[in-house]
Amino acid sequence: MNTILVHLPAALLVILRIGGLMVFAPVLSSKVVPVRLRIVLTLVLGVSMYPILLGIGAVSTEGLSLEPGTFLPLAVREVFIGMVIGLVASLPLVALQMGGLLMGQQMGLGFATLYDPAMDDQGDVLGRLFFFLALASFLLVNGHEAVVTAVLHSFDHVPAGSFSVDSGVLSLLSGMLLSAMEVSLRIAVPVIAIIFLMSIAMGFVSRTVPQFNILSLGFPLRILVGFTVMIAGLVVIENVVMEAIDTTLNGITTWVETR
Repeated sequence: MNTILVHLPAALLVILRIGGLMVFAPVLSSKVVPVRLRIVLTLVLGVSMYPILLGIGAVSTEGLSLEPGTFLPLAVREVFIGMVIGLVASLPLVALQMGGLLMGQQMGLGFATLYDPAMDDQGDVLGRLFFFLALASFLLVNGHEAVVTAVLHSFDHVPAGSFSVDSGVLSLLSGMLLSAMEVSLRIAVPVIAIIFLMSIAMGFVSRTVPQFNILSLGFPLRILVGFTVMIAGLVVIENVVMEAIDTTLNGITTWVETR
């Protein structure tokens, strides 16, 4: 019994760091996955990995106790580490969804919204389509395994209870947010530019040929041109997504190893 009490604080810190990952990480944080299943998965991963981490010296039981005054600040730090890793890992998926949203708005598909139970929110058609494409790419490169592995390897460089918030966290988040915005624009700009040029051309046509009903033709033409450009650029979009996911996972690993 005394042995269990000695190891309980350190084991709980390991579990809490993994549990923080379940808040924002792709797939693991989805509302489709029941909360009970996420709790069980967190406990299983934490309990199974604790002896290994303890054996390699990544976790120590010295100086740890379950007293609320000392344990609660450590618990918040551990959850925060997992949340940061999960949030950064989800940015490429959000970036692709934002790119699809921008394209859909320019193509006139902004009215075509649907309810997504996985996000518990309404979303447009193209945004959800690109989100699921990014999610499939994330699973294809075993991103979910890489994220869990990054959390476990973080104990080698950030022992349980020793994390302190500094400018490194803000640099990581701001850098990844800027990268996500860049990915969104790289995906959406071709369609936006083509539709912009098409709008200018249609404006000239409406001025030179007033009898021509440009409104009846403009809406379906926007959709046709937008989908044509989007389908033609799917290969480029795939490369951009894979590059963004790879950069994000490498950024998480670098941040963890330089702590």
